[in-house]
Amino acid sequence: MSTENEGVAVPSEAKPPTGPQPDSAPASASGAQAPDAPHTPPPPGFAPTVGSAPGAGHPPQPGFGYPGDDPTTEQTAQIPPYPGAGHGAPGAGGGWGQQPPYGGDPWGVTGSPAPKRRNGGLIAAVLVAALVAGGVGGGIGFWAAGQNDSASTTVSAPGDPGALNRKPTSVSGIAQKALPSVVTIEAQGATGEGGTGTGFIYDKQGHILTNNHVVASAAGGGKLTATFSNGKKYDAEVVGNAQGYDVAVIKLKNASGAPLNPLPLGKSGSVQVGDATIAIGAPFGLSGTVTTGIISAKDRPVASSDGGGTSASYMSALQTDASINPGNSGGPLMDAAGNVIGINSAIQSAGNGGGLGGESQQSGSIGLGFAIPIDQAKRVAQDLIRTGKPVYPQIGVQVGMRDTGDGATIAKTGNNGSEAVTPNGPADKAGLRPGDTITKLDDTVIDSGPTLISEIWQHKPGDEVTLTYKRGGKEHTTQVTLGQRTGDK
Repeated sequence: MSTENEGVAVPSEAKPPTGPQPDSAPASASGAQAPDAPHTPPPPGFAPTVGSAPGAGHPPQPGFGYPGDDPTTEQTAQIPPYPGAGHGAPGAGGGWGQQPPYGGDPWGVTGSPAPKRRNGGLIAAVLVAALVAGGVGGGIGFWAAGQNDSASTTVSAPGDPGALNRKPTSVSGIAQKALPSVVTIEAQGATGEGGTGTGFIYDKQGHILTNNHVVASAAGGGKLTATFSNGKKYDAEVVGNAQGYDVAVIKLKNASGAPLNPLPLGKSGSVQVGDATIAIGAPFGLSGTVTTGIISAKDRPVASSDGGGTSASYMSALQTDASINPGNSGGPLMDAAGNVIGINSAIQSAGNGGGLGGESQQSGSIGLGFAIPIDQAKRVAQDLIRTGKPVYPQIGVQVGMRDTGDGATIAKTGNNGSEAVTPNGPADKAGLRPGDTITKLDDTVIDSGPTLISEIWQHKPGDEVTLTYKRGGKEHTTQVTLGQRTGDK
């Protein structure tokens, strides 16, 4: 966190001149004095202090992700890259406000003393009247206070906790119930890289649901720990991770004594814009942080990277204005009934695009947070727990990832000389060809390659979808039965 105080320096009490005074020194535009003018420094209590909270998590990227490679196919995407605010020091062009000019005559008189005026008696009379009035007021106040030493103008609250809204359905009630089931995850790779994120209890067997980018550094034999709200820390291991979905499942190695109370899973498909949301996580390492907001939008296509620069993740996300910061990644996004409707995964940042997880370079929440819908995350988690590998639905085409606005265009040629339309694949069987531009999937408008992938990945292999596409300026529709791919490439 950054603590910044600023104030206006107060000059010491002025003294009347004792003789002829020189002209006062001119003030610069910033309020600073000329070099030969005396300057009274601001009192210590007004000195600004600037701090920078350490970031936690993994490095993010412009758009909504981490630094990624520069792909142009369906499986990978071009993801653009993800400073603490400083404060001007005194005397460095501002930061203290407008300063009164110092130096010269403290009474504001320049040059030689002014001649005496005939209205001095009137000024003195007014001054005496003011003093008398002040004295009368002070005397009355003293007399009134003396009549009742215990008199007070403050009002004490009854101190009845029941008067506060802490019912089980209130934000406080939901938070108190959910916090023991939310953990802070620390991941460290074999070479020391890593960060901090969040996860939550998925089942009574000790499985914890989180983001892939939170645990990716420890997936290859690194160190992984989960700390509960009661402060107890447990070693954990990665059960399975899906880079494309940005979902991972970990499990406590020794769950003895751990409070394994799964959070209830809601239905993200039933969520409506305007629904209340509650986000829990460890922003910048501050575990157990609770924030609230609403669902700002649904089906928001978001592409991101896990920070390794080798794979991209796609989601048709729930957008929320609940404050989500680096370190919230993997934590639950809950509805007003306390049900998990998403996994907090990405934010749009004001400075350099957006990103996932928590990095010290990344600025904080601006009210644009994104969560993986729990309907999709639940299906992925079940595959990971059962086989340790993710399963992806696909149509068997390679599409351009940079063009936006007009649809997802199938490439003329694939990567490394491969076919842009997989021979005998789902799209080939449905009659799609290189150069076709897909504009809709069922009723959802497709404006880019990432949007197409994020929409396909909301389905299961074997689902039948309707694709609308353009060829030679004419619009066509076709039915496609989704195929599958197991594991990450």
